[in-house]
Amino acid sequence: MKLPRDLSGDDLAAVLRKLGYQVTRQTGSHMRLTTQQNGQHHVSVPRHNPMRVGTVGGILADVATHHQITRDELLQRLF
Repeated sequence: MKLPRDLSGDDLAAVLRKLGYQVTRQTGSHMRLTTQQNGQHHVSVPRHNPMRVGTVGGILADVATHHQITRDELLQRLF
């Protein structure tokens, strides 16, 4: 499955709420999201609009690794 284009950092943070991620702090143009599902996990998301596709891919790969699923499975759950 292809990564979504024209996705902002705020949009990605909203989508990641489905997996229990919440914004725990913001410093400048970056947000830190944290989840307690499958153990504690933190991910930093830039509040850029739009985010670069490589940045989105890296964040989603990190989230997928934490939840022990493939990136394609994660994309199907989120989008």
